[in-house]
Amino acid sequence: MVDLNALLQKKSFSKEDLMLFLSLKDDEAKKLLNKALEVKLREIGNKVYLRGLIEYSNVCRKNCYYCGVRLSNNNVCRYSLSNEEVLDCAKRAMQLNYGSIAIQCGERQDRNFIENINTLIKQIKKLSNNSLGITLSCGEQEKEVYEKWFSSGAHRYLLRIETTNEELFYKIHPKDEKHSFQKRIRAIEDLIEIGYQTGTGVMIGLPFQEDEDLANDLLFFKKMNVAMVGMGPFIPHNETPLYKYKDIILSDRQRLNKTLNMIASLRLLMPKINMVAATADQSISEKGREEAVLAGANIIMPNLTPRKYRENYSIYPNKASLGDIPIEGENSLDKRMLSINHSIGYGFWGDSKAYTTQNEYKARQ
Repeated sequence: MVDLNALLQKKSFSKEDLMLFLSLKDDEAKKLLNKALEVKLREIGNKVYLRGLIEYSNVCRKNCYYCGVRLSNNNVCRYSLSNEEVLDCAKRAMQLNYGSIAIQCGERQDRNFIENINTLIKQIKKLSNNSLGITLSCGEQEKEVYEKWFSSGAHRYLLRIETTNEELFYKIHPKDEKHSFQKRIRAIEDLIEIGYQTGTGVMIGLPFQEDEDLANDLLFFKKMNVAMVGMGPFIPHNETPLYKYKDIILSDRQRLNKTLNMIASLRLLMPKINMVAATADQSISEKGREEAVLAGANIIMPNLTPRKYRENYSIYPNKASLGDIPIEGENSLDKRMLSINHSIGYGFWGDSKAYTTQNEYKARQ
């Protein structure tokens, strides 16, 4: 019989340890979550940092089996924000005293897209006098493109692997020239080499996914030494191929609980990284983001996208942020965080302490 209390005191964890954490329920799971919160408060404090989310475009060249904006979904109204609309979102972030924004979009690699993202990075840096941090989540690109965007001022990049099990990867993606497990890993490696605060992440509760897969995901994050992780529960979309498995996966609440165990386990494994309390958490449970923060997350991404476009950025259905009005959402978010003894880190970039500590160490060598 494993002594959970003793296991939680360890400083390093095996795959078997992590699989045990992921299997915990009820009171035993609460012990895990409480320990993760203790570690978070000790290592990085109780501040929650904001990334004002700008859903730039739902145009995508890929056909991922789980995503509502996949290329083959002809029922999506496609859009791309104008540069003026993006800059208005950035101005709103400044008015609300957010320290950072995140530009997210479907995956494209055409020259016009690449150059326009580059232009937007420069314009945002100029209008904010470099006060806004910029995170990008714009998919796989050639290394030269990542370098261009980094040179222009983007300093964080999120590229989710979705699963580190290659066999499972090809159950949730087509196996073709657009969807390559090895290319995805190489792109993450490129981002780290360039110097981005690099993030990745996975979906939790996928069809065919086992706890061993999720434990291996956690060990992959550790091996890659990423600076941030965004992960959340899989939510089936009725216009995707994976929807047919909706009746054989864990329930909504079970998938959220597994997500909380993943967040807590990763906080023990990598105490100083940034972790997102995903909108998908709140889409399943009204207080899902608060639960994620109490499990170890420290980043929230309020949606700044103009409301008329939000419904069309339907990666998964029933997104919690569809009706948000930023200023109202902000007041609510303040109250929500205070209710769990956390506060918002207004005006700060909220860089990953895992990244800054590592780079301070390198600079001293």
